[in-house]
Amino acid sequence: MTETTAFPEATAAPSVPSGPTEMPSHSLAFRVRRALNWFPLGLAYAFLYMGRYNLNVSKTAMGDVLSKAEFGEIFGVGAIVYGWAFVINGPLTDRIGGRRSMLIGVMGALIANVLMGLTLYAKVYWGWSATVFWTFMLLYAVNMYFQSFGAVAIVTVKAPWFHVRERGTFSTIFGIMIALGIYFAFDWGQAIADATRAKLPEKLGVVASIVRAIFGVGSGGVDQNWWLFFIPAILLLVFWVIMLIWLRDTPSHAGYKDFDTGEASISDDGERLPVKQIFFTLLKHPVLRIICLIEFASGVLRNGVTQWYPLFAAETGISKTFIITQNWGLSMLIAGVLGALLTGWASDRFFASRRAPMAGILYGLMLVATVVMTFGLGSSPWVLGLSAMVVSMAVIGVHGIMSGTSTVDFGGTKNGGAAVGIVDGLVYLGTALQSLAAGRMTPKGDEAKIATNWTGWTGFLIPFAIMGLLLSLRIWKELPKSRKAA
Repeated sequence: MTETTAFPEATAAPSVPSGPTEMPSHSLAFRVRRALNWFPLGLAYAFLYMGRYNLNVSKTAMGDVLSKAEFGEIFGVGAIVYGWAFVINGPLTDRIGGRRSMLIGVMGALIANVLMGLTLYAKVYWGWSATVFWTFMLLYAVNMYFQSFGAVAIVTVKAPWFHVRERGTFSTIFGIMIALGIYFAFDWGQAIADATRAKLPEKLGVVASIVRAIFGVGSGGVDQNWWLFFIPAILLLVFWVIMLIWLRDTPSHAGYKDFDTGEASISDDGERLPVKQIFFTLLKHPVLRIICLIEFASGVLRNGVTQWYPLFAAETGISKTFIITQNWGLSMLIAGVLGALLTGWASDRFFASRRAPMAGILYGLMLVATVVMTFGLGSSPWVLGLSAMVVSMAVIGVHGIMSGTSTVDFGGTKNGGAAVGIVDGLVYLGTALQSLAAGRMTPKGDEAKIATNWTGWTGFLIPFAIMGLLLSLRIWKELPKSRKAA
């Protein structure tokens, strides 16, 4: 396999045939300091996920307080805000640095979560008359605005610390952190819900028991759903303090020498561009514009399974009896870790740090899985459950390797925040499309109890799996060319 590009005009900067520069040899002290940088950053990002997807658990815990359509609208509006926020927060992150952006994002998200929890508390104890739907619509949109800092910050901080040849490894770390966040949101979230019931379940799990012991919740005469928002806020505060102490934007800020990362750049001199110019450069860039479209499809598929499969299971009566839905967060953690390990490792090991081949392989798996889901509705729960895990595994792998790695590989660190912001914005526009569509395409009332009535949900995913596969094939051979390669 050669390193010649299928699109000669793929980079705006001058390129050379040699591809990225060789990866430098890092000292043990550098690797340890780098781990101290990314580990708390990654866990903070995971708890941002917990403070984002806790809305899903609260929907189940609050019963009929929010309908499926209202839930879809709240999450859909939040996803739109998240997507558009990147237009502001991506360039801002390039200007002020990933560390400051992450600290701003975490603080804003934890305050929004506190306010959502306070809304539920106030309705019970203070007699507030504001509707949950409209209050959550506003506060969740605020939450998603600040959440958007996380994605661009984590990639911007990562870039100066990792060479292109080792960024596949970081995409593995990134994917695992995403999977951990989903696990925290769903399994820890459900444990929090169990621990805070007016009437406690007969048997509490380990996490639920710990929550009850620490916070003294449960058996209070009312369902204390506000803890679904307060506890993620507390965890975010802990990691905000840790990042304030340890997180640094570049090796030189931590006392080490900066090095050539072997990345390309969308600017001729590698320096920061105005956001308008970045936007149009991405649209004209033969690789990055395709990555944008691939990630739009990823948003549809990720949300289509992560968000809506648990609701399908609850409506059809299998959520409490089927092992995958009983442990949905753990299932997503296992799927995400497998997808992240496979994608990052394989792209560096077998495809010379090309990212598109693994994206194409994983989209092929998603296409098969969504077809099986559509035609398997009403069959054994294992058919749909395992197919949902395959989609989750694959889409977490694609998201980590495309948005979290390829965007900066081709776009460059100086414009990384804006470039990742635009790409991740398209992910959440896909998420918004799926949320708003699924809220209307899924069956209502007693019709929702019949699994075969959910074909609109699964069938909607298939065209986007085809789209992602074909686009990945288009850029199969692409590899960034270092501006500094000699």
